Amino acid sequence: MTDHVSSPVAPTGARPRKARKAGSAAADRGILSPSDWRRRGVGSWLRLSHVLLFAGLVVGGLGPILWLAKSAVTPTQDTLRTPMAIFPNGVDWANLATAWTRFEIDLYFYNTIVLALGSWLIQVLVAATGGYVLSVLRPAWGRVATALVLSTLFIPAVVLLVPLYLTVLDVPFVHVSLINSWWGVWLPAGASAFNVILVKRFFDNLPREIFEAARVDGAGPFRVAWSIVMPMSRPILGVVSVFAVIAAWKDFLWPLLVLRDPAKQPLSVRLPALANYVELDVFLAALAISTALPIVIFLVFQRMFLSGAGLGGAVKG
Repeated sequence: MTDHVSSPVAPTGARPRKARKAGSAAADRGILSPSDWRRRGVGSWLRLSHVLLFAGLVVGGLGPILWLAKSAVTPTQDTLRTPMAIFPNGVDWANLATAWTRFEIDLYFYNTIVLALGSWLIQVLVAATGGYVLSVLRPAWGRVATALVLSTLFIPAVVLLVPLYLTVLDVPFVHVSLINSWWGVWLPAGASAFNVILVKRFFDNLPREIFEAARVDGAGPFRVAWSIVMPMSRPILGVVSVFAVIAAWKDFLWPLLVLRDPAKQPLSVRLPALANYVELDVFLAALAISTALPIVIFLVFQRMFLSGAGLGGAVKG
């Protein structure tokens, strides 16, 4: 009678562990293999190049911002004589207060915030609704509309400047002028084909099973949009928000044409006009104030660029 010796059976979790190790190894794989990194001279030169590249990026990216922040609280003579010195004769915090009060930077700062918030709201509304219609609802004319929206990206913005100005000067059908009105800046900013296509491409990657399950449960288009699509779209809406606010904050030409009243002009328009009438240190302080908010907004919204948290919990299983 032959004894049958049963071969040891590998535990159930062994294969997934190996697969996970292989997956992690594949994820960590780069141009050079681990053996190349261990070769004498190769790893040290590569690490040195990484450090030099990082230092160059820091100097090139943060250098001008840090110099502006330093010069904003430095007297004019120190900035002109030793521009790279770090506070040779102390710090002059009064520059910020002078720029904020005497030259009405607070008024222009308020105008800039109003323009940025209005442009942000209009752009997010148009991009979200346009992307929802073209991607989720998918009407019969959806492909034609997508092609038309996409074709506008090939038209240079300078070509549209004169027709857009004539439209704002006398709005068709209602015959109202939007000159010296916030709406003259907000509404043209909302007509962004790039944002609509960007949001549509994000909606195309959302799981369709959720929409079908919601429709089976009796949810209408508005309920699906508000309760399902919008919560899942926080990353892309954050990206559109950052683009909208930064574009509105630095826009110069269009507010200059539409907002003729200096009391309604933003910082991007008023600061160049004040450059010849204020001291250099006060002008640099005004520039630092105008630069601070976009940096803070980007730091707040940067997680939405990198995370896909908007999809978390959407699909179970």
